[in-house]
Amino acid sequence: MNILERYHAMEYGPAPEARTEADAWLAARDFGKALFIDGAWKAAASGKTFDTSEPSSGKLLAKVSDAGAADIDAAVAAATKALPKWSASSGYQRAKVLYAIGRAMQRHQRLFAVLETIDNGKPIRESRDIDVPLAIRHFIHHAGWAQALDKDFPGHKGVGVVGQIIPWNFPLLMLAWKIAPALAAGCTVVLKPAEFTPLTAILFAEICERAGVPKGVVNIVQGGPEAGVAIVNHPGIQKIAFTGSSEVGKIIRKATAGSGKKLSLELGGKSAFIVFEDADLDSAVEGLVDGIWFNQGQVCCAGSRLLVQEGIAEALIAKVKVRMSRLRVGSPLDKNTDIGPLVDATQLDRVKGLVAEGAKQGAVCWQPDAALPSSGYYHLPTLATGVSPANILAQEEVFGPVLATMTFRNTEEAIELANNTRYGLAASVWSENINLALHVAPQLKAGVVWVNGTNMFDAACGFGGYRESGFGREGGREGMFEYLAAKLPLGPVIKPATSSAQPVEQSDGGAIDRTAKLFIGGKQVRPDGNYSLAIATAKGKMAGEVGLGNRKDIRDAVAAARSCKAWPEATAYNRSQVLYYLAENLSGRAAEFAARLAELTDAKAAREEVEQSIERLFLYAGLADKFEGRVHQPPARAVTLALHEPVGVVGIVAPDTAPLLGFISLIAPALAMGNTVVAVPSEKYPLLATDLYQVIEYSDVPAGAINIVTGRTAELAGVLAKHDDVDGLWLFADADTCAKAEADSIGNLKRVWTGNGRSLDWTSDEAAGDALLRRAVEVKNVWVPYGD
Repeated sequence: MNILERYHAMEYGPAPEARTEADAWLAARDFGKALFIDGAWKAAASGKTFDTSEPSSGKLLAKVSDAGAADIDAAVAAATKALPKWSASSGYQRAKVLYAIGRAMQRHQRLFAVLETIDNGKPIRESRDIDVPLAIRHFIHHAGWAQALDKDFPGHKGVGVVGQIIPWNFPLLMLAWKIAPALAAGCTVVLKPAEFTPLTAILFAEICERAGVPKGVVNIVQGGPEAGVAIVNHPGIQKIAFTGSSEVGKIIRKATAGSGKKLSLELGGKSAFIVFEDADLDSAVEGLVDGIWFNQGQVCCAGSRLLVQEGIAEALIAKVKVRMSRLRVGSPLDKNTDIGPLVDATQLDRVKGLVAEGAKQGAVCWQPDAALPSSGYYHLPTLATGVSPANILAQEEVFGPVLATMTFRNTEEAIELANNTRYGLAASVWSENINLALHVAPQLKAGVVWVNGTNMFDAACGFGGYRESGFGREGGREGMFEYLAAKLPLGPVIKPATSSAQPVEQSDGGAIDRTAKLFIGGKQVRPDGNYSLAIATAKGKMAGEVGLGNRKDIRDAVAAARSCKAWPEATAYNRSQVLYYLAENLSGRAAEFAARLAELTDAKAAREEVEQSIERLFLYAGLADKFEGRVHQPPARAVTLALHEPVGVVGIVAPDTAPLLGFISLIAPALAMGNTVVAVPSEKYPLLATDLYQVIEYSDVPAGAINIVTGRTAELAGVLAKHDDVDGLWLFADADTCAKAEADSIGNLKRVWTGNGRSLDWTSDEAAGDALLRRAVEVKNVWVPYGD
């Protein structure tokens, strides 16, 4: 046998990772006192515990304290007590603590990795080489943000006490993603790990003791649904950060509606892995292995939908099958293992059920001929071909090692298939033509796009999704904003609208009667119901009538906004010119608008409000091509383009206070960033918005970019909140209307910003500029590798 023959005959032998230290750590701990509250270890007040088991064998690892509502109360009290001193500490002081945590984790890096693998089931190579180093990176990276906070985020302070709930697929890494930015911002934390995987969070709490984290700053409470519900509903918590399923995310969105709590949700995904005919197929196959079989496919951004161009489909699928046949399924502590067990029997049953249903719906499911270990929750890697776009394997998040495959003919079809999902977390684009890749990436409805790569993460680069994949970002500059708050100047409390009494007196005759219509798709149209709403002057006389919009009018306006492509596809410079022109034309009719404003509101400074409205249009016209994304430089041979993209169709409900300035202050930033708008003006003073129709018509604004529906605020806000083609909602109304809209928004998890029953002081500088522009954009991180 020659050397080449010997090389091909070689087989991998077992290469087990020693677990001696991890077993010793397990044996030395009293997990019945595993709640870390106010710097001390405590048992659950109820005395309850839950079991955590080893996925590779099903054997019991520990009985862990099961926190209840009383324990969450104690943790929140500790965090609240620690908050003033921690938030008042200097950035340098907080940076030293974060750095100390990172360094202490480095000293115990192997113990973290082995514990993670034992508790979760992921291969030790992934825990050792990816999860733990990246968790450490987050703490050291955010030490820098802590010290740079005042300079880089002027006017911002930590949001307060933060409740954080993390999943079982990346127990330590998700903990780092949550805790590091919170501590850097000056927040204190109550974190609940998943029941399946509590061990590395307990070890992390020990690290906090050693690293000098002040008592009460970090509180870690193991527990199940009762603990999670208590965190979400606790009145002493100012922000909820959740990573998990879209279904639970919707429950949390509804539960926090009207509470005023800041909320970030990082939810499920059904990510597209797009391979064009000019791609390097061998590289794409290796990327695919990382994309879907990394962590057994239990990854929210797993590339679980392979979209391959028809001309190379047969060749690529053949290569994929060969590669799948060489994947090693076995003990996660073996350094040669590629695929370990799923986390639990319930997850295994779920994956098997979805594969069976996908096959019933026409998919052909192929698995390599390989034996599974005799114990543990193992599932073979599975390739589903012949998958229709409606197949359950193409639409539902399997969260297992299952790849659904579809073909496409051209670029347009690839984009359409990729976006044919209710999710929008990540995508991967494979092509040797960088022009093609960067043409496709901005058109994908996903918060992260990897070019010729997959599953690349870094603390410097934001991560998060669109649509039902949630909102908010983790990591990078954009992730820091999730834990910071800038106090916008509040205006008066908004009272619920009452049925307007009819004016007692008609206005003096002379003018031809005119009822203002709605403005939809660039045209003035009659309301669907053919009802009108009488508008009174400040003196109680008839000022005019406006159309009383209803559900169908909102539907028509949203359809017009959705079909308007000219505005979001226009260059930022072009949008800038149109907004300048709008300001110019409003300026030409300033006296007319001031007279109307004085007539309706009896405002003594009517002309001043008009001039401020013109100035605000000028401001956003100037910022349209200046509020730009960034280029991040992770410690890899790649650059990450943090692109600012429009949210999409934004519903805007304006208040009665400063009816012209408030209306302009809301629609202008949304338009500046390329969004299309469906606006509901002040219910009491809508004529100021309807008078804008003509100004809009001769200011080169594309049809459908601005749509205005007059009527009852509460009714129309509710319709916008429930409409799944509305991507964002900005709402300034009474507290009940705001709370109901937040609760009703869960259909597509649209981004909702409300005043929580208060208006803003629209005359202030703080109610303009970056504060509103940030709400008008989604940040998409596009990873572009370079070099050989």
